Amino acid sequence: MQIKKHVLGAIAAIALMGFQANAQKIEFTEYNLPNGLHVILHDDHHAPVVAVSVMYHVGSKNEAAGRTGFAHFFEHLLFEGSENIKRGEFMKIVSANGGQNNANTTQDRTFYYEVFPSNQLETGLWMESERMMHPVINEIGVKTQNEVVKEEKRQSLDNRPYGNVITYISEGLFPTHPYHNGVIGSMKDLDAAKLDEFKAFFKKYYVPNNAVLTIAGDIDVAKTKQLINAYFGQVPQGENIVYKKTDEAPITKQIIDTAYDANIQIPLIASAYRVPGRDTRDSRVMEMISSILSGGASSKLYKKMVDDKKDALQVLALNYALEDYGMYIVGALPNGGASPANLLTDMDEEIVKLQTNLISQEDYEKLQNQFENNFVSANTRMLGIAENLSNGYTFYHKDTNEINNELKEIKSITREEIRDAAKKYLNSNQRLLLYYLPGKGKAL
Repeated sequence: MQIKKHVLGAIAAIALMGFQANAQKIEFTEYNLPNGLHVILHDDHHAPVVAVSVMYHVGSKNEAAGRTGFAHFFEHLLFEGSENIKRGEFMKIVSANGGQNNANTTQDRTFYYEVFPSNQLETGLWMESERMMHPVINEIGVKTQNEVVKEEKRQSLDNRPYGNVITYISEGLFPTHPYHNGVIGSMKDLDAAKLDEFKAFFKKYYVPNNAVLTIAGDIDVAKTKQLINAYFGQVPQGENIVYKKTDEAPITKQIIDTAYDANIQIPLIASAYRVPGRDTRDSRVMEMISSILSGGASSKLYKKMVDDKKDALQVLALNYALEDYGMYIVGALPNGGASPANLLTDMDEEIVKLQTNLISQEDYEKLQNQFENNFVSANTRMLGIAENLSNGYTFYHKDTNEINNELKEIKSITREEIRDAAKKYLNSNQRLLLYYLPGKGKAL
């Protein structure tokens, strides 16, 4: 019996109401299969829904020079089918069984998932095991998905207003590290790649010992373990993957760059700073600074530049947290005839205030409440819990309980730490200053 999407949405809402009463603690079971696959199980019986997910610890940073875009390409390619799922049938099977599915790629990992009515758990396990063990990687699939990726690049980056801002910032902040290349990579590299290169990339990275299988929802843990062993126990273990972080030299002098975008009429000015990776306490502090600067209508930049001075249409402060490093981005769109130079002055003044003075106790308590609400919101749906559990194991030194430690750590961050982090990382001689202007840009 097919369950429509709006029905799934309704039962997910029921699950949300039941979960909020116990939002401070996420219980889970975890173990390893002999082939190295790490398994995380979270049972929650508030609604008959289950999320089945696999996170592979491979992203664009793992790609070789001249062969960028492979990880994102595989996000698409592994929907082509398998030895037991005909080409083009993957999504049809999910839909026919009342589910939803998707995948996404970052610089550091690739995440596949299905959300099913809980009586279709086995369907989800079968499909993900097929993706891992029996994918069909052939010329037809590669050619088809090459065109899909090109169209995605046109829609998401090249033809979207401000679509390439992160690309330019990545290039400026990471002259050496593979974060330089962005996630989608070079279409020229994908065109030049041979079928054997795609197969070799899959064989190296899409193996059980480089993956986390996380299941969250209305499950019987003992029965689920039996099903996991049946579907994933026979997947061969791959070679051990050794990754070495590429160190970047510190930025000691402001870098000024200009980029052009034919899709915009309003310029953007952005200052970007290289900051520590997501597994550090300082990364948490930078998240809090983002909220202080642009987290809502009462934030420092919004109130000053949008409400009071009215020299900005929009402002942003973003901690783009990645595994090896992070990108901290502060930016604004001018209103009327405001100059980018004046916007930069406004933004820098608020940063200097953070570097010089402690935020008020009232603002500090408000900040703590915001992050507690964010934590609850992020862990109200089974898919969100599955992804956050996977993130903990993948990015926090195999500490799956990071999902429960996160809020505790945030609450322990002091006003002094906020001031000191702003002073340490947000200095004009440590940044990329990007003028993103209307006009015809270079092909990326």
